[in-house]
Amino acid sequence: MNQNAEYSAVNDRVRGDFFRKVWAMITPYWRSEEKAKAWTLLIAVIALSLFSVAISVWVNSWYKDFYNALQKKDEAAFWQLILYFCGIATVAILGAVYRLYLTQMLTIRWRAWLTEKHFTRWLSHKNYYQLEQGGYTDNPDQRISEDINKFTANTLGLGLGLIQNIVSLVSFSIILWGVSGSIEVFGYTIPGYMFWCALVYAAVGSWLTHLIGRRLIGLSNNQQRFEADLRFSMVRVRENAESIALYNGEPNENRRLSDRFSLVWHNFWDIMRVSKRLTFFTSGYGQIAIIFPFIVAAPRYFTGKIELGELMQINSAFGNVQENFSWFISAYQVLAEWRATCDRLLSFRQAMTDNEERAPAIDVQHAGTTLQVQNLGLDLADGRHLLTDADMTVEEGDRVMVSGRSGSGKSTLLRAMGHLWPAGHGSIRLPAARYLFLPQKPYLPIGTLREALSYPQAGDTYPDERYAHVLETCRLPHLLSRLDEANHWQRMLSPGEQQRLAFARALLFAPQWLYMDEATSAMDEEDEASLYQALIDEIPGLSIVSVGHRSSLKRFHPRHVRIENGHLVDQAVIA
Repeated sequence: MNQNAEYSAVNDRVRGDFFRKVWAMITPYWRSEEKAKAWTLLIAVIALSLFSVAISVWVNSWYKDFYNALQKKDEAAFWQLILYFCGIATVAILGAVYRLYLTQMLTIRWRAWLTEKHFTRWLSHKNYYQLEQGGYTDNPDQRISEDINKFTANTLGLGLGLIQNIVSLVSFSIILWGVSGSIEVFGYTIPGYMFWCALVYAAVGSWLTHLIGRRLIGLSNNQQRFEADLRFSMVRVRENAESIALYNGEPNENRRLSDRFSLVWHNFWDIMRVSKRLTFFTSGYGQIAIIFPFIVAAPRYFTGKIELGELMQINSAFGNVQENFSWFISAYQVLAEWRATCDRLLSFRQAMTDNEERAPAIDVQHAGTTLQVQNLGLDLADGRHLLTDADMTVEEGDRVMVSGRSGSGKSTLLRAMGHLWPAGHGSIRLPAARYLFLPQKPYLPIGTLREALSYPQAGDTYPDERYAHVLETCRLPHLLSRLDEANHWQRMLSPGEQQRLAFARALLFAPQWLYMDEATSAMDEEDEASLYQALIDEIPGLSIVSVGHRSSLKRFHPRHVRIENGHLVDQAVIA
């Protein structure tokens, strides 16, 4: 199955049970070790949201008295009601401020918890590697940073807004039912007719809103993906700036970036067109809602059945009921963004689940004191075979060089030993001993040189004297004064210096088994010889499995194995 098909299959499984999976993503935090603080904050925010509804009911009652005072030209009551409103406004402001503050506090705590869980899961089971190799998800960095941020903020915002709207709807429906009276239509008496008008008005509006704006969900999802792809392409230019500059590749990169941006551009235009139609409708819907209650209630006012105060109270209550019934309309764009965010997070989580549940094709275990490769087959994604029923045994203390033509599977063999190769069969028994892999391109984390040297251990694992010794041994004395300098060392150092730094890391770590994938390809033969000899001298009994091409490496490996026709074949050592 190709990458696009895999990606589509993951998304199909997500869409198949959307709400259950979203619920499964929401609930763990509320049962976690932070549940006491989370529920306390949530209850406080809900209480303040309900308090804001009570304030609205309070203001609705004030409307009646205030407009009646205006109609009667009662100046004393007018000023008394103005002061009364100032008190209501003060309480409302305090409630609104603390509701926002506590909501933000809950949002960032939930985001921090979810982010940490996704960090842990993404970095376990080699998910970060397998998902990148398989192409099952795009831009996991964006999904963990931006999508989780949007998910927590929008979930809380929509959830609290829905609760507030339901309570407000019940409260103002009771008020509207009581003040709107009844009306005769074709001989039938309809009690609380203003309530039914608000319900019908909102229902029709919600249905039309969904018809007009439903494309926004897919478009929002695409926009997030295209934006992330564009950012990733620009990061690639930064990371490979020197190579691009030497190739004079600026026009080519310009085309690539322009192609990426064109996807952003065209998708955004689609969003604009749908949003324009949706805004035309929602704006018109909102404007008509301002005068609609006056039109419907006017007959009762002009016949003297209600006073101006009651008319304004009806207008306020109708506006609240209609607004609450129309919550779906006002929140539609946020709902569309929330749905797109959920789809992206769920497909990311589903891809990790698939990888975790996928039975390893190659059985890799750590046991015993020898390295044993038995009946090993390594396959490529297109079905081609690299190794077929290969066998090899490496004893403790051996130093073995693996060679072969380019593309024969040398590096793939090391990946299989590192639990990184998914396609094939057979078994690999690695010694249950302290080991280290040295890839051709070392990874140097951004931070202090001390941290880069000791990776994956902490920077304070070794004393200064030990760091100084390995730098001197690996011909990097010019870096001694920069141990505590924080920098992007992968950019600062040449490829040869990076590989020497990796050897210094190996000397610090002092493994019993060392697996190297052309770890000296960027060095000259003098540095290569010096560093290999340092490993042999300073780590007694070190077992080495090296992948390499250079004949100069052979003297450091008493045993040579070559990949020929899909098999591991021992070569005669020429003295």
